[in-house]
Amino acid sequence: MALKGLGRGVSASVLLIVLSLLTGAPILPRATAQRDDNYPQPVKLKMAKPLHDACVENTGVIEAAIKEFSDGEIHEDENLKCYMNCFFHEIEVVDDHGDVHLEKLFATVPLPMRDNLMEMSKGCVHPEGDTLCHKVWWFHQCWKKADPKHYFLP
Repeated sequence: MALKGLGRGVSASVLLIVLSLLTGAPILPRATAQRDDNYPQPVKLKMAKPLHDACVENTGVIEAAIKEFSDGEIHEDENLKCYMNCFFHEIEVVDDHGDVHLEKLFATVPLPMRDNLMEMSKGCVHPEGDTLCHKVWWFHQCWKKADPKHYFLP
């Protein structure tokens, strides 16, 4: 489900961007999601934008739902769940059964980020859900609960 015109090298790069957004280093010591002009880094957001735009178009999710989940409260929205599914399929970390391959995530990210992602994922290993969209959403809500300060949905 890769975007047309983008090769596997881009998919690996985008994976690194997404994971760095999910596990970025702290800038401000706050318990809530951290946001300022430098986090998440604008360059990372710009690089993730083609996938974001394609998945918004494919799922019909509204930007407000993405922003609320990322910056605010966890909430259920079928289009948002499918947006998350689309995004993870685009970066090729989800198989056709809806299984997120954590080992693939861990192996792809740089070592400093890997430790943070592994810590965030400790209780997030057995996804629940009847559909692919629900399984990927389960991971996102689990990661957000585990580390709301650093979690970010592009």
